[in-house]
Amino acid sequence: MADTPTPPDTTPPDTGTHGYRQELRRSLSFRDLLVYGLVFMVPIAPFGIFGGVFQGSGGMVALAYLLGMVAMMFTALSYAQMSQAFPMAGSVYTYAGRGIAAPVGFLAGWMILLDYVLVPGLLYLIAGVAMNSLVPAVPVWLWLVGFVLLNTAVNYLGIETTARVNKAMLIGELVVVALFLGIGVVALAQGKGRGFDLTPLYNAHTFSWSLIFGAVSVAVLSFLGFDGISTLSEENRDSTRAIGRSMIAALLLAGSLFIAQTWVASLLVTDPEGLISRGDPDGTAFYDAARTAAGGWLATLTAAATAVAWGFANSLVAQAATSRLLYAMARDRQLPAFLARIHPKHRVPVNATLLTAGISLVLGLYTASREDGITLLGTLVNFGALTTFLVLHVSVVVHYLVRRRSRDYWRHLVAPVLGFAILAYVVVNADIAAQRLGFLWLAVGIAVLVGLTATGRRPRLAVTSGETVTSGGPAATGEPVTSGDPVAAGEAVTAAAETPTPAAPAVSTRAADADTGTPGGTGSGLRARPDQEQL
Repeated sequence: MADTPTPPDTTPPDTGTHGYRQELRRSLSFRDLLVYGLVFMVPIAPFGIFGGVFQGSGGMVALAYLLGMVAMMFTALSYAQMSQAFPMAGSVYTYAGRGIAAPVGFLAGWMILLDYVLVPGLLYLIAGVAMNSLVPAVPVWLWLVGFVLLNTAVNYLGIETTARVNKAMLIGELVVVALFLGIGVVALAQGKGRGFDLTPLYNAHTFSWSLIFGAVSVAVLSFLGFDGISTLSEENRDSTRAIGRSMIAALLLAGSLFIAQTWVASLLVTDPEGLISRGDPDGTAFYDAARTAAGGWLATLTAAATAVAWGFANSLVAQAATSRLLYAMARDRQLPAFLARIHPKHRVPVNATLLTAGISLVLGLYTASREDGITLLGTLVNFGALTTFLVLHVSVVVHYLVRRRSRDYWRHLVAPVLGFAILAYVVVNADIAAQRLGFLWLAVGIAVLVGLTATGRRPRLAVTSGETVTSGGPAATGEPVTSGDPVAAGEAVTAAAETPTPAAPAVSTRAADADTGTPGGTGSGLRARPDQEQL
């Protein structure tokens, strides 16, 4: 039976319908979520990796970012669908666990940890190196420690403080982008650089699909962050649609800025063949382009902006997103329970925030001592994010098309399949070292899952009578369930605080129960499928 269209939902989501008590503070508006996503993505993100993408794409940087935006747009559409179905913290961990099965959710959460847990350390390291180049008297490790302490203090004070800082940082980054674009266009018009042409978008002499998608696997690092919005689902005060809308808006805005700034920068590269052949080992290609446009002051401004954006603004929101992921997994007893503790005054996952800061500090100090530290962390972050996005697309198809029998084929079949295909091609063309390290991490996650299962801690998610349950985990919300689970309708619990009761044997749910509101159904008027077996 086809899904019946429903009017737009303007009420805040309720985590109680999924078996959780509302613990985080709902204070973020659509604008706050959009700003959060933009800051996490960093509007000036290409500044720091421009040279690597230029070399990897054969000079077609704008094309690499355009394809990256298209690939991420399909992913954002899938995020939008799953965030409406399950408006809870945890991102892909929650969506895969509830959309497919709890063990799959655990592995998805394990893989996204490569992104969320490692990315703050990567950002702190990049910022420390950049600041050390501007102020050599202060060592990299001291800059790194300073950034970690500052961000931890801001996040500890609550999500409202983080949101206010985000807005100020975003304004500063947009001012720098506007300055570069304006001065760069004028410089090109005056004959500096190579003048205006289409080579940043297409160059017949260097073009190949494998080359471009290899570059996309690097360029996609700039887009990572829009997905972090989903971790704030339990702090969103608007409707569930706000999460998906803010993701798509952040992608479109940031992607447009990425394409514009890299196009102008590419045309200001005075020796493109040399940059392609020799690469950019010092990471200064973008700043050199700025120097071509307006001299040393613009080069210094763009370098300083990169350091502050990556080390403070981006790291700030990355730490917030990571702590929410750890909180969600701990709440479901997939990580130690102390990570689910909420600060009574600031309403933030305090222990998860402090642990994230500690891991970032240790990783940053360790990788600062390695010549390949930035490359090592960067490859792991990218692989973790991309493989998790693949699972997200599968979750949409399983949850909506298979379980709920949706007939919205564009959003629940075509879009996720296209997104999966594009990202799969990117992963295949990714760096071999990234693939090896990523699959090694996945193998460790599988071993941990086997260990949890063997010790009686097989992943389980809190469920209520508003969710259909299969042997692997809960399915579609809004469909009735008869269950021996102690979480009754309207009753909210914290999964970390209770031991799940084994589910009752499978029984057939009568359609009449759903229509009349008798104990076999929810009284919602939704009719259960006669052939749907539920627990």
